[in-house]
Amino acid sequence: MKIIWLGHSSFRIEWGGQTLLIDPWLNGNPMLPEARHDEATKGATHILLTHAHFDHASDTLDLARKLKIPVVGQFDLMSHWAEHENIETVGFNKGGTVDLGGVRVTMVHATHSSSFAGPNGPHVAGSECGFMIEHDGRTIYVSGDTDVMADMGVFQALHRPEVGILCAGGHFTMDMRRAAYAAKTFFDFKTVIPCHYRTFDALEQSAEALVTALPGVNVIEPQVMEAIDL
Repeated sequence: MKIIWLGHSSFRIEWGGQTLLIDPWLNGNPMLPEARHDEATKGATHILLTHAHFDHASDTLDLARKLKIPVVGQFDLMSHWAEHENIETVGFNKGGTVDLGGVRVTMVHATHSSSFAGPNGPHVAGSECGFMIEHDGRTIYVSGDTDVMADMGVFQALHRPEVGILCAGGHFTMDMRRAAYAAKTFFDFKTVIPCHYRTFDALEQSAEALVTALPGVNVIEPQVMEAIDL
């Protein structure tokens, strides 16, 4: 598998003959230079969306149309977009699994919120989630935006993910200390990749606390557009 951070919570995962864009935030993402937007998304086969906040979803519709690829996510929002936005979607819900050409994706719970701005205030857009992405007996857990949850123990028992891509910046999500607690208490990761940090001043700028708290785990501080081969 090849995991490429696009900054913030955006990832490109090349695996099993598919190229998945996770929450691809391009325009306004201060970590991803505009000159590299096309490189970051070229050849993508699917967009996976964890929730509707602008820093995760604001480029989704334009990318889906430009690349002519489906958006995979929570049923309510996917159904609305399929009907009103003229894009292809794969809508499912928590506990459900879809097969994306040999890469299987299970939607799992997250605890956060999911909305987008409207002229009369925010609109709730389905429900926030995370994903278990599985191929050839290996599994990646993408936490989405969340806090620590006891549900994570169920995730480990059912999916046994090898890689954890964990939000860890604090303020809007769990911070490095809480992400480390989640990893130690509920999971048996070989590799942990933090995200949703360094983007804004309000977020944590270093993963040192995560590294220190997880001896024996390969904690990789990702660099934008540098591939992680696992």
